[in-house]
Amino acid sequence: MASSLKERLIEQITLEGPMPVDAYMARCLLDPIDGYYTKHATLGADGDFITAPLVSQMFGEMIGIWVAQTWLSMGSPSPFRLVEIGGGDGTLMSDILRVAERVLGLREAAQVTLVEISPHLRDLQSRKVPDAAFVSSLDGVPEDLPLIVIANELLDCLPARQFIRAETGWFERCVGLQDGALAFGLVPAGQDFAPPFDAAIGDLVEISLAQARLAENLALLIKKAIGAALLIDYGRGKPEPGDTLQALYRHRKHDPLEAPGVHDLTVWADFPSVAATAARLGVTVSQITAQRDFLARLGIDARRAALGERNRDQVEKLQRQYDRLMAPDQMGTLFKVLGMAFPASVNLFALEADGTGL
Repeated sequence: MASSLKERLIEQITLEGPMPVDAYMARCLLDPIDGYYTKHATLGADGDFITAPLVSQMFGEMIGIWVAQTWLSMGSPSPFRLVEIGGGDGTLMSDILRVAERVLGLREAAQVTLVEISPHLRDLQSRKVPDAAFVSSLDGVPEDLPLIVIANELLDCLPARQFIRAETGWFERCVGLQDGALAFGLVPAGQDFAPPFDAAIGDLVEISLAQARLAENLALLIKKAIGAALLIDYGRGKPEPGDTLQALYRHRKHDPLEAPGVHDLTVWADFPSVAATAARLGVTVSQITAQRDFLARLGIDARRAALGERNRDQVEKLQRQYDRLMAPDQMGTLFKVLGMAFPASVNLFALEADGTGL
């Protein structure tokens, strides 16, 4: 009997045929026995990857400022629900709440809800945010209170299908078998496939139905409950082709087929599609903004200076952290930010709302 996830995937493909990339990615991440987020997810210097909140407290503090400004623009509702989806080890929410303590009435008004499917990460989050309530999906978030939703590096975890344009038409990239081992191959695209933009022969186009569904669910939740959402991730700021599927393990890239469930699999966030989906549902969406521009408008330069004044022996370290978040060749421009709000009177502070996101 097959034991490892890789062996079970080979067995399934042998019996049922090749599986689309999004189905393969979903199994690798969420398999109930051996999925990456079920069993193996590790963050930080000793883990597989480092997220912005783990780079520097300055990141979480800036998001805390955004939360405070958004809450004020909503009329300072009390109580309200402060939601984070996929909160890692809880560092980001902990930093946000530390800022909230300094804004009159904000911390007392905030009822924290964390959306998390990983038992391991849930345990870490509960230690840093002891009063948080937990749900397993966005559908579990109650609609009884106004809300502010944060999702940092969530979209990249949501699977995408991959299509390649050949001279004879469109083909879908799938995971099949070659000589008994997992291998990528192509099958003719189904009748339901419609290219999202004009592509040249040889181009690979990624389409994430999961990212679009999240955008739809977020938009509907915001409309029902009233509030705002902030999405931060690495990804596209405009429609374009490109293969972005990657596997990460101990901060190094690997073959996505090498170790299903053990390596983290990601794709780029498709911000144009996410923004367009939310806008079609009548939610105000912001411009797609580079992370460095967003953090600069929130005041990260002043925060870095203040921390340096109080910790003179840490100035060089603070500069390295700042550069990691802001430099164009690091996270500064690859990472982007998108805001959503309903009604339009909710101010997407530090993001220029234009109603389309494009």
